[in-house]
Amino acid sequence: MGAEVVADRFDLTARQRFRARLRKCLDALDRMLREERFEGPRDLIGLEMELCLADSDGAPRMVNKDLLARMATQDFQSELGKFTIELNMPPHRLSGRVFDDMAEELRVAVGYADRTGGEFGAQLVLTGVLPTIEPEQVGPGTLSPEGRYTLLNDQILALRGEAITLAISGAETLDRSFESIAPEAACTSVQFHTQVTPDRFAAVWNAAQAIAGPQIAVGANAPFVFGQELWHETRPMLFSQATDSRPPELAAQGVRPRTWFGERWITSAADLFEENVRYFPALLPVCSDEDPLAVLDSGGIPELTELCLHNGSVYRWNRPVYDIADGVPHLRVENRILSTGPTVTDTVANAAFFHGLVRALADDPDPVWTRLAFADAERNFDEACRNGVEALLTWPGEGNRPAYELIPERLLPLADQGLAAAGVAASDREHYLGIIGERCRRRVTGAGWQTAVYHRLVADGADRTSALRGLVRRYCELSRTDAPVHTWPTGD
Repeated sequence: MGAEVVADRFDLTARQRFRARLRKCLDALDRMLREERFEGPRDLIGLEMELCLADSDGAPRMVNKDLLARMATQDFQSELGKFTIELNMPPHRLSGRVFDDMAEELRVAVGYADRTGGEFGAQLVLTGVLPTIEPEQVGPGTLSPEGRYTLLNDQILALRGEAITLAISGAETLDRSFESIAPEAACTSVQFHTQVTPDRFAAVWNAAQAIAGPQIAVGANAPFVFGQELWHETRPMLFSQATDSRPPELAAQGVRPRTWFGERWITSAADLFEENVRYFPALLPVCSDEDPLAVLDSGGIPELTELCLHNGSVYRWNRPVYDIADGVPHLRVENRILSTGPTVTDTVANAAFFHGLVRALADDPDPVWTRLAFADAERNFDEACRNGVEALLTWPGEGNRPAYELIPERLLPLADQGLAAAGVAASDREHYLGIIGERCRRRVTGAGWQTAVYHRLVADGADRTSALRGLVRRYCELSRTDAPVHTWPTGD
């Protein structure tokens, strides 16, 4: 979805043509898998990070176009909302001091963007949902001007046939309708990429699905949406509802939503691409001139343009990615579960936990997904979104245990084992996994810190708006120190 899409309208045959091209892409992908056309093992990981832009009062600042035009780098690009940008890091090899290196690169990049943003009255906020965003600030005019965003909005609304409804009940209740997908723009996440060989893809994806609950539990950072205190990690539910192209009747029939956890463990990357084609109508049925099978016949590597475009509009929390680098195709698992922040160090700690735990579970000769029901993995995800580090999680051999116990006692040792097997330096493992352990020991996440500060400000006499603005100001102050969130004071 990062590529620009140009189309004025789609006629009644557009989806039929696009569907036929998708089938050709799937045939080409299957052939490439059979013929072992993909790159060999490289242990490469990557990271993308979405960031909010806010003014000095913590309100969204709609200046991403001006900011990006001023910055002398291609590492940043626009996102759906005018108050968001995205940072794309180059890939790193999972070895040595990789996480220290990533942290330093992120600090430099985020610091540069933050300083440049100051020229436009904007500061960067590393969070999952900016607490001060008001419903009136997310309408069609909020969308970034690139054509693909308007097309995406129009197509989702055309399929749905009615306004987008957000209905989330947590500590408080949100119940509101919107005439665009702009509420999605309020969601800012971090994505972890893992390049994998085809024969290892299923194990890595299954492992990533299995740990979705623990990931959210220890990384929750989105408790407020439109001024309402909801779940510890409300961003996934907000994103799911804001992109839901189904009217209520189709949802009641069990039609799958475009933002999807999935419904089964897989045996091949082809399973996911095929499901995406089989279950979801095209949102942007724009056809290229490529004949992927003819490209293969000539010894070339096809772009699989239609498959990649369609795949980018099905929002799995662990998404399969086909890409080409230096003329060689590869596959990636894109983990899209966590909110950004609260700091660069916290984000990198989340990355270390994810990559280490996935590596260990994917290497296990007795795979966890043969012992954990898929429905339990999904229930863990939902439970962690609601309750954060206090969530009761199901795990093989452990029954139901609080996340703050299960993670340090059972999962952190596995994550350390996985990183050690990859050759990650002991100092990196100790530092970044130690941050995860301290969050569990103190039972503090970004979400917990935000709610504690908000309630303290309210208790001191602030109204809701003032408390949320004060929360964001304090959050930004402490985030700039890069001290992990479990060390942040909740008082002045």
